[in-house]
Amino acid sequence: MTSPAPKTTPASGSAPIPLNFSAPRRGMPPKHFADLDPSEVVSALAEVGLPKFRANQISRQYYSRFNGDPATMTDLPEAQRAAVGEALFPPLMTPLRSVEADDGETRKTLWRLHDGTLLESVLMRYPNRATLCISSQAGCGMACPFCATGQGGLDRNLSVAEMVEQVRNAAAAMERGEVDGESGRLSNIVFMGMGEPLANYKRVLATLRKITAPAPEGFGISQRNVTVSTVGLAPAIRKLADERMSVRLAVSLHTPDDELRDTLVPVNNRWSVAEVLDAARYYADVSGRRVSIEYALIKDVNDHTWRADLLGKKLHRALGSKVHVNVIPLNPTPGSQW
Repeated sequence: MTSPAPKTTPASGSAPIPLNFSAPRRGMPPKHFADLDPSEVVSALAEVGLPKFRANQISRQYYSRFNGDPATMTDLPEAQRAAVGEALFPPLMTPLRSVEADDGETRKTLWRLHDGTLLESVLMRYPNRATLCISSQAGCGMACPFCATGQGGLDRNLSVAEMVEQVRNAAAAMERGEVDGESGRLSNIVFMGMGEPLANYKRVLATLRKITAPAPEGFGISQRNVTVSTVGLAPAIRKLADERMSVRLAVSLHTPDDELRDTLVPVNNRWSVAEVLDAARYYADVSGRRVSIEYALIKDVNDHTWRADLLGKKLHRALGSKVHVNVIPLNPTPGSQW
């Protein structure tokens, strides 16, 4: 192990953005079909004069055929489709633009929500799978200085339906062959878009259940094909473990030492590296899944040999073989010192 390099201090700039765990309640959308449990759907349909069995038909249209437009649900009475739309399918998201990369195998979509808030999702097609990266919040309150979303602050939490709709739209796009020109199936979901998923815990958990429940209650995507990322909200990591799901946990660590992580990931001032790794070990033990450690390389900031050595030692001590490190090149952010 080489001697530690002198501490790298970020260049001075504007005052740091404070952590924000309390999302404003303003702007939350009206209730949507994807927000409701089966009994609530039945009640909503009864109010527009439709019998209970129609709930199952709508669920199959939505979760199996990826159809979110009651006007085209031909198994519903034509005269009542508009009423179903008004009761259960308020407009939530409008695509503003899509950008393709990797010869059409990656598509990033910018969405405008009902209140004008913006969010992004990214659909990536690989030879043996298709992965969707979804957002859980509009903006982010974790204030990481190298992250454009974190520096923009937190607008609000996303609703369950706003997260589920990202999945439905991607599944429909895959089925229609809009990515790389061939019809396919959406197989993997990663909560690695805008926001801190565990800061929107209740809604993210409900979304996880709708993503993974078998049709007609959900999309039927395997829990093992879903990843939830976090900057390290240690109590919420333990809480998620106690849900006894088998989704993968990804921890955005970015450095193994508290001194630098206090700056790179400000939530470290509340839960230290040791506390985060201890919670990650608990998650691995309960779920039986390896934990993924995300590490964005920042030149001359966290890429020292001694930090790599320290990372290996801490991960081996805390997680043993139940860990995988994912090294990520940092995408420069306009106007950022990073």
